[in-house]
Amino acid sequence: CVPAELPVVLSAVEACLEPSFNLLGLLTTTGTPAIATIVHGPIARELGMNSGTNCLGPGNRANASIGRAMSLVMRNVGGAKETVGDMATMGQPGKYSFCFAEGETNYLPSLATRRGFGKGENAVTVLGVSGTVEVLPFDDRDTAEATLSPIAAAMMAGGALAGAGRKREPGEQIFLLPPEMAAGIQKHGWSLADIQAFLFQTDKVAIPGIGAFHREHPIASAPEDIHPVITGGPGIKMTYIPLWAGGSRSQTQSIRDLKG
Repeated sequence: CVPAELPVVLSAVEACLEPSFNLLGLLTTTGTPAIATIVHGPIARELGMNSGTNCLGPGNRANASIGRAMSLVMRNVGGAKETVGDMATMGQPGKYSFCFAEGETNYLPSLATRRGFGKGENAVTVLGVSGTVEVLPFDDRDTAEATLSPIAAAMMAGGALAGAGRKREPGEQIFLLPPEMAAGIQKHGWSLADIQAFLFQTDKVAIPGIGAFHREHPIASAPEDIHPVITGGPGIKMTYIPLWAGGSRSQTQSIRDLKG
């Protein structure tokens, strides 16, 4: 990292120390979780971070370096070294680096704003994530329901598979919504609350040519615990980010000003 990125890394590490984030569980489980970092506010643009095309992939030094620094802190300070602290059966590539910026939009309030931070305030969110899942609309219908139903199916399936059929306390859900698809939902007049309520209330989704998903238990503890985040480039592909089934609550923290 360059010096200007240190406040982001330090603030993200501090956010990981909140008890409900369950850092010990995330670092030592035999499961796959990685710590993902989302940067909010003007600092993302100032650092040249990518919140557009391929925002989760290679090609951006700031995204890669901040994510890699987080990984190194967890290994060299947190003790999550392979076979010593980190006991992951498989692990995942996100353990090398998993960092991106939230996109700038006038549609949905940013995740940080929803959590009480000021509009335009620099903040960082940490998540314990099990991976990423590409999600597309089932058909060409121009409705918000057609766009979001596949996300509901992914949340149902992800919870069932990661939980090995065991009943778990519902927590949070997060998915990434590209601007093009967000604009399609917006034109139908749907608000953030509408998106959250639809996904929370949907308990059956039919998948053409495959079958139907049903759920018996809520996919989240409350509608407001479903977090759409607008980011990415052109295209109609969303990304579902299943959170670690072992139990972890995402944390958002203001980015420190180290110049004061």
